[in-house]
Amino acid sequence: MAATDFKDYYAILGVSKTASPEEIKQAFRKLARKYHPDVNPNNKQAEARFKEVSEAYEVVSDSDKRKKYDQFGQYWKQAGEGFPSGGVGADMGNFDFSQYGNFDEFINELLGRFGGATPRSERQSYSYSTSSRSAPSGFAGFNDFGFQDAGGGTTQDSEATITLTFAEAFNGVQKRFSLGNETIDVRIPSGAKPGTRLRVRGKGQINPMTQQRGDLYLKVELTPHSFFQMEGDNLVCEVAITPDEATLGASIDVPTPDGSVNVKLPAGVRSGQSLRLRGKGWPLAKGERGDQLVKVAIVPPKDLSQQEREYYEKIRAIRTYNPRSHLNQVRL
Repeated sequence: MAATDFKDYYAILGVSKTASPEEIKQAFRKLARKYHPDVNPNNKQAEARFKEVSEAYEVVSDSDKRKKYDQFGQYWKQAGEGFPSGGVGADMGNFDFSQYGNFDEFINELLGRFGGATPRSERQSYSYSTSSRSAPSGFAGFNDFGFQDAGGGTTQDSEATITLTFAEAFNGVQKRFSLGNETIDVRIPSGAKPGTRLRVRGKGQINPMTQQRGDLYLKVELTPHSFFQMEGDNLVCEVAITPDEATLGASIDVPTPDGSVNVKLPAGVRSGQSLRLRGKGWPLAKGERGDQLVKVAIVPPKDLSQQEREYYEKIRAIRTYNPRSHLNQVRL
């Protein structure tokens, strides 16, 4: 990456470098709602902004990635993957990193910590970038993959991280990318989840001694969604309800991957309580579906009409229920 291509992920999200995970999450959700393609149909500028915001959140919301990003800046990816050997498919600002076996060697020499020649690691790492060709109809654009020797020693298996949108992971998608001068198509099955590891046989590195080729392992990551989240096999969402809906019960519409469904709230539902929509969640094995969990958040109105305020005051005046009555018995 050239220095001019460096992206300040904190500035993109509008937070400081010392922002807490919760502050980062809140900033992302606000921007994701603002620039989401569903809210801005046919708006290429908003779509690009949404992708930029998602990319920034993916890095700074992950403690390990954030640590590397804070420490190494524009070279944070190389810090974990090793520099490309020979510069294949990598833009490093016209700097030749082929003389270094890995990122640590570059840093060691840069800082002069060893005062002399740095021993080279025997384990090799590799870096490739995906093709910039258009994806097949119905598929999203290609992702960049950072590859590394998975086991060291004589193994020629390679690992890569592939980032998918929730829609791509839910429905399945075909991705095309390049390994040096070779282009391959990989079909991602429906139901891929964060951490899912897919094996592509015979597409790893070539052992220079035996000429045998290892396998390629793709580890799935999901771009954050503005509404849905994953918790294990369950699809999770949070839905706001009003105090009167929580007290009296109500019937509300909740989005699912299959479209909106009507959900009946029981009277007295509590904030933070989850309602289970069976079979409306993530695809599982053998065509089955997991559940969708709807977390309830009771949200009081910020702006009240005069009549609403009067009725709330009347309710307060005649209310007999005290949810804090048991606190009178609390002692150290």
